[in-house]
Amino acid sequence: MDFTNLMASFGVVDRLDVEGGHPAISPIDGTELAKVHLQSNTEVKATIDRSTTAAEQWRKVPAPERGELVRLLGNKLRQHKEPLSQVVAYENGKIMAEARGEVQEMIDICDFAVGLSRQLYGLTIASERPQHSLRENWHPLGVCAVITAFNFPVAVWSWNAALALVCGNSVIWKPSEKTPLTAMAVSALAEQVRLEAGAPEGVMELCLGDATAGKVLVNSAKVNLVSATGSTRMGRSIGQAAAERFAKVILELGGNNAMIVAPTADLELAVRAIVFSAVGTAGQRCTTLRRLIVHKSIYDEVIGKVRLAYQSLPIGSPLDEATLVGPLIDEDAFNNMVTALDAARGEGGVVTGGQRVKTEETKGGYYVQPAIVESAQQLSVSFSETFAPILYVTMYEEFDDAIAMNNAVPQGLSSSVFTNDFREAELFCSAVGSDCGLANVNAGPSGAEIGGAFGGEKETGGGRESGSDAWKAYMRRQTNTLNYSNEMPLAQGITFGDG
Repeated sequence: MDFTNLMASFGVVDRLDVEGGHPAISPIDGTELAKVHLQSNTEVKATIDRSTTAAEQWRKVPAPERGELVRLLGNKLRQHKEPLSQVVAYENGKIMAEARGEVQEMIDICDFAVGLSRQLYGLTIASERPQHSLRENWHPLGVCAVITAFNFPVAVWSWNAALALVCGNSVIWKPSEKTPLTAMAVSALAEQVRLEAGAPEGVMELCLGDATAGKVLVNSAKVNLVSATGSTRMGRSIGQAAAERFAKVILELGGNNAMIVAPTADLELAVRAIVFSAVGTAGQRCTTLRRLIVHKSIYDEVIGKVRLAYQSLPIGSPLDEATLVGPLIDEDAFNNMVTALDAARGEGGVVTGGQRVKTEETKGGYYVQPAIVESAQQLSVSFSETFAPILYVTMYEEFDDAIAMNNAVPQGLSSSVFTNDFREAELFCSAVGSDCGLANVNAGPSGAEIGGAFGGEKETGGGRESGSDAWKAYMRRQTNTLNYSNEMPLAQGITFGDG
């Protein structure tokens, strides 16, 4: 199936060849897939108005009924899993296995949210005053803007949208300008589901726009929550702008993730985790493994196995089922990789790989051989996140030193240790261990299940999305005091006049 016919299955072909529109480029070969219309500021404001009206209606719908909308959405995504996965591969460059996994994440979070729609629990609290009760309730916020990055063009929207919808909010989705087509395909399915469910117009809106459109969303007093995924620089700007008007934010920003490999580790498992975590999505995941910290006693063996694995990685078109490493998103990503490797060499790092892969099949795309950078200590360049398959490798002697290296960078998203020493495993996950939002034992740092809250600390932003109690970020808490007596006692034993 060619791309035009693929998009026709979602009913959006008439919106793919807009004169003067924004070009959507495939990283597979650099070809233009479509030209799409980006909204003006006036159109963005109209989108916000529709979403505001929808939120006022949607909050009145019982939560289990809101869950029915999300159930239908999950089923619709199941029906279209394969074509959606192909759109992700065409536009984002993910290999098909990872593209299918991303679409499955949307399905999984819908399933999670349907159950959640009957579990938006509050609290009953014992009151110190006679014949009084205290309770906490949770209420919808209103309009939630979800700004997503190119590397997970659909999954991150669903993490936010599924929870926000069952919590009674409307959702405005602003995808990356690099991946508008996947958003259009998913939004077309969401609109079909909205009509089927009889949900209000505007409850799920799509806002195709550039950074200016994002600023309109962030600065609008009608937008109650901004959930943004992207760079730390972008998140700092959004956080400051939202704080000016006391809006809520969920920020999922940079990651610079490490893995410690201890002497007791199962090295076969560790190497498999290293390779996937370091080169999956061509190193363009926020949870990508970027720093490998290996005990000196096993360093040569581990790095030898990793080098050998890297030599056999199939690099090529993500549409080929045999491919394990697809392209970088664009030329800028490749140039950033070259710059980082040059800086590493300048600091004394020994670089293996990193060159552009050019064949007849990869012509027009930016395919690279994943790079390994070895050094006696952590290089300063490794303290910054480069969205490319670069693995910085160093060694340690004492476990406390390895934890300190893990925590030394300004980001705090994901982390990992491979060890069969119970004490090391427990220490890594303790208050004096990894300072990241995600800490894994005998599993790589890349990837997460939707049942757990996803997010990080420090310059990663501190937000949480997906499972656990992340739903509370999409609601406001209200404490109720109910007096069912004929008296007016005050708290803390205060008396006021005759009372």
